[in-house]
Amino acid sequence: MELIRGLHNLKPRHQGCVATIGNFDGVHLGHVKVLSQVRAAAERLGCPALAIIFEPQPREFFDISSAPPRITRLRDKVRYLQEAGIDAVLCLPFNDKLRSLPALSFVNAVLLEGLRVRHFVVGDDFRFGCDRAGDFTLLQQIGTACGFVVENTHTFSLHGARVSSSRIRELLAEAQLARAGKMLGRSYAISGRVEYGQQLGRTIGVPTANISLRGKQPALRGVFAVEVLGLGDLPMPAVANIGMRPTVKGIKPNLEVHLLDYSGNLYGQHIDVVFRHYIRAEQRFPDLQALTTQIHLDIAHARNWFERREAADETYSA
Repeated sequence: MELIRGLHNLKPRHQGCVATIGNFDGVHLGHVKVLSQVRAAAERLGCPALAIIFEPQPREFFDISSAPPRITRLRDKVRYLQEAGIDAVLCLPFNDKLRSLPALSFVNAVLLEGLRVRHFVVGDDFRFGCDRAGDFTLLQQIGTACGFVVENTHTFSLHGARVSSSRIRELLAEAQLARAGKMLGRSYAISGRVEYGQQLGRTIGVPTANISLRGKQPALRGVFAVEVLGLGDLPMPAVANIGMRPTVKGIKPNLEVHLLDYSGNLYGQHIDVVFRHYIRAEQRFPDLQALTTQIHLDIAHARNWFERREAADETYSA
């Protein structure tokens, strides 16, 4: 799959496609249904399936402090879009130029001149263009005049509950991992490359793998039992803290992971951190000694949880 950064990087092979557009934060089951419509139309027409996304997401551009937390980082979002059958992702930089573009100019620049779209799939509540003046009706009118089909999608529900990024954020904020996972269609995970941090963990005997969240607020916070993928054939048990690290005066959100039974240099490794069990909320401790004591209690909690899960799995298998 191709990641196309900006209209100027479009090639002739990307044109004549079936496309959809949105934030696709989380790439949840509702998104997957939309993407399946895109994939089906692309197969029927014998052309590429393409998703248009924005970076940053529009609400982050207008006010990062009030923007909703990210469910999915850009790298993960692109991977999940690929897994849903998308051939290419056009990532448009959301900036002053794009936000001030009138609806008709947006359609002309992106859908007509840029992509020469043949079929466009979009939610019937979709709004676009300067001041969100464009809507589904306008798209249909343009499609009829310019020779491409506009197909709408409808709300996707699971067990009577509407599946949406907003609802998944609420569930993650409440550490309801199982319910969020059902709406996502997979266990919640964050991936990233291990970077150098403060290396404080080493000084207290608890080395951590640090993954920067690039200033984006995470959708969940606290201490969790997690599994780490990417360091071998099997998941590795670990304990993770995601948040601001108030005791050590952290200034940006960060993900720190301590692997329970691993020693080695992880710097530069790309790992997936899968959140399995909530342990506690992030909190400020009076001093480093109190923090260290709690970290070891968290590690013991995580070990106990993994041991109980393994015992339950063995009982079930028997």
